[in-house]
Amino acid sequence: MRVLFQLLLGIFLLIGCSESKNTVDSEIEAIENGLTRAFIRSTETLEKYSIYERMEHYKIPGLSIAVVIDGELRWAKGYGTANSNTGSTVDKNTLFQAASISKPLSALAVLKLAEAKKIHLDSNVNKYLFSWKLDENELTEEKVPSLRRILSHNAGISVHGFAGYTNSEELPSLEEVLNGEGNSPKILVNNIPGEHAIYSGGGYTVVQKLIEDLEGKPFDLYMKETVLEPLSMFSSTYEQPLPSEYHPQASAAYDKEGKIIEGLWHNYPEKAAAGLWTTPSDLSMYLIEIMKIRNGKENGFLSKKTVDEMLRIQGGGYHGLGPEVYELYDTDGTLEFGHLGKNAGFTNDMLAGADTQNAIVIMTNADNGGYIMSEIQRAVCNYYDINLGVPETQIVEATTVSEEYLDKLTGRYEFVVPDTGEKLGQFMDLSTKDGKLVILHESSGDVHTLEALVGDKFLDFGSGLLIEFKPSDPIKEFIIEDWEARLIKLNQ
Repeated sequence: MRVLFQLLLGIFLLIGCSESKNTVDSEIEAIENGLTRAFIRSTETLEKYSIYERMEHYKIPGLSIAVVIDGELRWAKGYGTANSNTGSTVDKNTLFQAASISKPLSALAVLKLAEAKKIHLDSNVNKYLFSWKLDENELTEEKVPSLRRILSHNAGISVHGFAGYTNSEELPSLEEVLNGEGNSPKILVNNIPGEHAIYSGGGYTVVQKLIEDLEGKPFDLYMKETVLEPLSMFSSTYEQPLPSEYHPQASAAYDKEGKIIEGLWHNYPEKAAAGLWTTPSDLSMYLIEIMKIRNGKENGFLSKKTVDEMLRIQGGGYHGLGPEVYELYDTDGTLEFGHLGKNAGFTNDMLAGADTQNAIVIMTNADNGGYIMSEIQRAVCNYYDINLGVPETQIVEATTVSEEYLDKLTGRYEFVVPDTGEKLGQFMDLSTKDGKLVILHESSGDVHTLEALVGDKFLDFGSGLLIEFKPSDPIKEFIIEDWEARLIKLNQ
């Protein structure tokens, strides 16, 4: 009888597992075939696409997704090609460069040091730098570049991002990067700390130096021991260049034409800012831990007090202590957090509901990867009926404008602080082609072709970039609402 009971129990368990797998498989299939565009013209009907159709449309060789529902990893899956030279395909274990998603993970190391009382978030960062320091100047005399400000991009530190180095180039040392002896400018304070939110990969490179000085070990080793392994991110590493033992599971990087980048990928000595290799499943471990602590988990990676502070917008902008933080629409203060990531040939995004414990992580091996992000996110959110701040498809009314009007819009525009007009040293160039407006984003190299909409607005139907010109004669400025950005035309 006991043997019969055990046999029946085993059969029931197998049936249950099979039904559960079938349920998840059907969920994945529905999402894979439920992608919709961010914008459609008023003359068009809403269509659904498969994920492979959109990957082909946008020239995205491969991508990987992880979905978290109610605080648990629901599923993870890879799509497409990892390396066209070898024929390897993407699966859920394929490694991608996290790019700027490296930053919120790096911030965890700083928060651990703060909890251990080895540092104070509001002290001058130079207090904890021994072998190299930020130059003091008249700007730092007014307010200090503290770690709180650095983690939230409010420290006034230079260098937005990094181009990386090909596999044939020798990597500069960390100090050479800091001193501007690599392929990026010297890292210094060039705005008053605490005055404005100005995105700074340079600030996180200072964090990398601080951790190495303070802990006396390489940054990647410290991150492995203190952050990655405790979070069960066992497929992840900050080592640069990527050690050869990881190469078989690493994706190559692809440019805007879908062609493999020379040397397969770039390397980034700026590890804290851009150097993490990881998977969507590993990143979901980070998101799950933060969400669980936020919702009451005790004895977690950080204290709830620290997590709540991490998820509070610090100063201007939209960053907490590491992640981007937003209040979800149509909620009573429910928070969303996450981060975008863009390296040469890799584009990624992760979104998480801090209070709802739902999340989506998408990593792509393509410069064009950003185009498909919202389409996948919208399909996931619609299927599970969850809110992660992803808007529904918007119906817009396109129009035509004269060549004369388009010519008035062309020129070079500079990003400025929205409230004050203070120049930020980043630019977009506007030109025309075939009756459309073309934007080149100088720092990223992204090119957007925009069509005119009613009301001085222009839209890239592919990427979803929407800009609006401020009426004036002559035209002097435009805004990008989704980026909370304002740009002023030069030579006016």
